[in-house]
Amino acid sequence: MKTAIIGATGYGGLELIRLLQNHPYLEGVSLHASSANSEPLFRQYPHLQHIIDKNIEDIHIDRIASKAELVFLATPPGVARSIVPRLLAHGMRVIDLSGDFRLRDRHTYETWYKREGGDELHGAVYGLSEWQRDAITKAQFISNPGCYATAALLPAAPLMKQGLVDSLIIDAKSGVSGAGKSPTTMTHFPEIQDNMKIYKVNEHQHIPEIEQMLVEWNEEAKPITFSTHLIPITRGIMVTMYAQAKREVTTHFLQDLYKQSYEESPFVRIREIGMYPSPKEVCGSNYCDIGVAYDERTGRITVVSVIDNLMKGAAGQAVQNANLSLGLDEQTGIGFVPMYP
Repeated sequence: MKTAIIGATGYGGLELIRLLQNHPYLEGVSLHASSANSEPLFRQYPHLQHIIDKNIEDIHIDRIASKAELVFLATPPGVARSIVPRLLAHGMRVIDLSGDFRLRDRHTYETWYKREGGDELHGAVYGLSEWQRDAITKAQFISNPGCYATAALLPAAPLMKQGLVDSLIIDAKSGVSGAGKSPTTMTHFPEIQDNMKIYKVNEHQHIPEIEQMLVEWNEEAKPITFSTHLIPITRGIMVTMYAQAKREVTTHFLQDLYKQSYEESPFVRIREIGMYPSPKEVCGSNYCDIGVAYDERTGRITVVSVIDNLMKGAAGQAVQNANLSLGLDEQTGIGFVPMYP
């Protein structure tokens, strides 16, 4: 299937380019960005010289539709809302990595994203691959989850769906690439190196996205406490989740629950009891690794999950969703062994 990438010069777009380069069924035919200057991509990213010889083109919907059948959008917030309806009108299959169509309620979107929303989601399917497979296989338009949301929802799902908990405290830490390509004071090397910074306290836009899914799984789910931190690594997210169990359980019970929940999910790996994952162990891959424990003294459940924010948190899950929507094995073209060390 001929494929275009809009927002090709950002980190998410670059990761999509890397994945499509070796995908057996997705052919990258054009690259687009709002800052197009018709120069070859390798002028901005020399590591792609002699690998990708395409020029960056402007975002001209009719021309994109004349070349491609599938389009990935890796654009800043707000951009996809004006582009997606026109792409869908051309009959294209669309996978949006931005947050523009994740929230079903317009008022919620405007409150958390601080910009005007629209009433229409244009049939968007929320693309949490492991839990939305049936809907994804029938979808023309998929809204990819946020990176933090993916890292939080995958470990939360078994607990919520079983009614073991009704509230969550989520401590999340992300590498600097999650903040995007444009530099800020917070991502400036002297500011973040040998340091850690909490940000968007009680204000992160992935909060309503996570809560929206939790309520779908369990109508008794309560609002979450969700704290995000920037840490001095390039790639990776680590989530540590705490929840008060509604009944007494054991770590062995939880271990079995998670293994059963994800036995048909090749990209979710459950650690053995007493073992907990770290971001480096999934770097460059589409895996989400999860470790779980129960504290008999406090009655609390602790779950640790890690993903690569540019892979399972963005481009990797987007290609996984493309595979599902096209009837391919979901591992096609993204079955990478993590890079280590």
